[in-house]
Amino acid sequence: MRSTEELTKLREKHVPKGVFNILPLFVKEAEGAVIKDVEGNEYIDFAGGIGVENVGHCARKVVDAIREQAERYIHTCFHVVMYEPYIDLAKKLNEVTPGDFPKMTMFANSGAEAVENAVKIARYYTKRPAVIAFENAFHGRTLLGMTLTSKVKPYKWGFGPFAPEVYRMPFAYCYRCPYGKIYPSCDLRCAEALNDFFVNQVSGDQVAAVIAEPVQGEGGFIIPPRDYFKRVKEICEENGILFIMDEIQSGMGRTGYLFASDYFEVEPDMILSAKSLAAGMPLSAVTGKTEIMDAPHVGGLGGTYGGNPLSCVSALAVFETLEEENLVEKGRKLGQEVLLAFDQLKEKYDIIGEVRGLGPMLALELVKDRKTKEPAADEAKKLVQLAFERGLILLSCGNFGNVIRALMPLSIEKGQLEKGLAILDEGLSKLSR
Repeated sequence: MRSTEELTKLREKHVPKGVFNILPLFVKEAEGAVIKDVEGNEYIDFAGGIGVENVGHCARKVVDAIREQAERYIHTCFHVVMYEPYIDLAKKLNEVTPGDFPKMTMFANSGAEAVENAVKIARYYTKRPAVIAFENAFHGRTLLGMTLTSKVKPYKWGFGPFAPEVYRMPFAYCYRCPYGKIYPSCDLRCAEALNDFFVNQVSGDQVAAVIAEPVQGEGGFIIPPRDYFKRVKEICEENGILFIMDEIQSGMGRTGYLFASDYFEVEPDMILSAKSLAAGMPLSAVTGKTEIMDAPHVGGLGGTYGGNPLSCVSALAVFETLEEENLVEKGRKLGQEVLLAFDQLKEKYDIIGEVRGLGPMLALELVKDRKTKEPAADEAKKLVQLAFERGLILLSCGNFGNVIRALMPLSIEKGQLEKGLAILDEGLSKLSR
């Protein structure tokens, strides 16, 4: 086994710097909520491969399913020779996603591809060109995904020009309300603003879709009021606009619900899945109303690797694991534990401006001053490093880079969780001296 130093030198020589690395470690093996590096060091994982390992690293059913499938066949391309896992997984998603109406599902490789396909389908179905996205949104790094994404650096800077007919409006970011209001006395000004948007930015009859994350991930784990999306969808319906919910990071139990749309009691026209859908295998899905999904002509959708058999059986095993281990309910209880711990940390450390999120999808927004709410980006970066030095993998996020997010596997053991939270406490203590 080569050392971290040897591998780092090879990485610097052969891999471009644009392919960033948050932490200077190379993994040797991982299981559950623990990663072991090539030096034999162990780390508690509060990152989960950026929200990919909800069922834990190397969940037994997932590993077994991949191994068994690899011995049968690895690839035929679904467009050439069809196979059962693709059909079985599509059926499963059609059954479990929000909405009591007939649905269809197609598969791609990444979250960005799911976004691209959803927009393609929406434009085809509505015969309209425009798409509305939100500030603080993240929808991927492809041309259209990058255009829909809000944050400029590092995701968009220097990579223009961008895709046309994409419009952006403020999101329901209550901690930093773009309208200077306070919920609930605001009467959902942020949602009603969509009607104003049709007057000042783009006519409603030209908009194919509104796309949103129920809990904004990369943007800072921003969660809107519970009645926000109901009103947004009502306005969409009044104008013949499709509502797309990007649940790439929030889905598969991450919020204490299989899909966060269930918490908001909203039924999207299309819902996007990826990340924890296949526990690390490359897979994304677009699930939507049958009449919408079935609109594009034969051959208009697809890709060589979309819905690869190994990825599909992995996803089916993820659903089995979620159900048999009751991980969605465990995730809800995990969220309660983490929320309590985060609230206690906020009481101890003034650097924490807000604790927010849903279920175990929780975050700490760090600020230099609670009154001015000046973002503490450098401190967030330092906290990630301090945690790493003590054996905890953390991620920051947010448009200002000042938010610490929790994405630990839902299967994390109690002792691991407590140790990770203790390390976080130690790091915040050192920051606050």
